Amino acid sequence: MDQEKIGRFIVQLRRERGMTQEQLGERLGVSQRTVSRWETGVSHS
Repeated sequence: MDQEKIGRFIVQLRRERGMTQEQLGERLGVSQRTVSRWETGVSHS
């Protein structure tokens, strides 16, 4: 799976559960910005 497909999958699951990026981040212990990066396929080493 490439980064974009993974990002679309995360967005789909998050929306199906009615969660915001911030809520998902809180649940996973990461920032909203990190969730946004995952969803857009942007990663910084």
